[in-house]
Amino acid sequence: MPGNDPYVITVGAMKTMGTPSRADDLIASYSSKGPTLYDHVVKPDLVAPGNRIISLYTASVNLNKQYPGNEIPYSLYQVNGNSTASSTYYRLSGTSMAAPMVSGTVALMLQQNPNLTPDQVKARLMKTASKTFPSSSTATDPSTGVSYTSQYDIFTVGAAYLDVQAALANTDLAPATTGVALSPSVMPDGHGNIVLVNGTSVVWGGTSVVWGTSVVWGTSVVWGGTSVVWGGTSVCWGSSSTQGYSVVWGTSVVWGVTSTQAGEATAIAINGEN
Repeated sequence: MPGNDPYVITVGAMKTMGTPSRADDLIASYSSKGPTLYDHVVKPDLVAPGNRIISLYTASVNLNKQYPGNEIPYSLYQVNGNSTASSTYYRLSGTSMAAPMVSGTVALMLQQNPNLTPDQVKARLMKTASKTFPSSSTATDPSTGVSYTSQYDIFTVGAAYLDVQAALANTDLAPATTGVALSPSVMPDGHGNIVLVNGTSVVWGGTSVVWGTSVVWGTSVVWGGTSVVWGGTSVCWGSSSTQGYSVVWGTSVVWGVTSTQAGEATAIAINGEN
């Protein structure tokens, strides 16, 4: 699963709720949650719009035969257009729809500054991401009636919500001498907490700084909070430290042998995969 690689940018999916504002956007229930199974890397790195996304498609791929209701009528985008289904535009949902949002942003960033390194791109995207979320949201599957509650923790939204304008307006550069922009890892600290592992050769972690005097979990944050991401009194979601550190949400297990809320494999934005 290439999205598990700590060097790449892995993207989860948000629902835009059909509005241009980010204020009412919610995480999609099918967006996969981290950390990775064996090495406990925090994933996804970012979230981006990935629900009911309209884009170009080729009718010959047979998607229209499987899901004809997803074709977009001409009346939606043509003046005096009719209700006939278009063979040009199609609506899809998934982290595969969210990943190109980040890839497109990266293209704009590199057009603006071709000298950006992959680590500088990733670090800037994560630093400038919008970090305003509700504490939780619930989605109900209309076909089954089953409801799913999502917590907006580090393993659900990563560094936060892609902000294209902020990424392009930002001029901070993670110095090449600081290290690489690896996705962070977590580990239990033996006291019921899950903590970020402080790295020594990465742009965040330990006593190293990201840019200037701005530390990762200081006044200008990437993930927010403290280095404790679950448990104790300073947590990413809620304030409970009595549930045991192996369980993150509902009955899903962070690292164990089972998970009851498996979602679509979280998509990868760059590294030649989608």
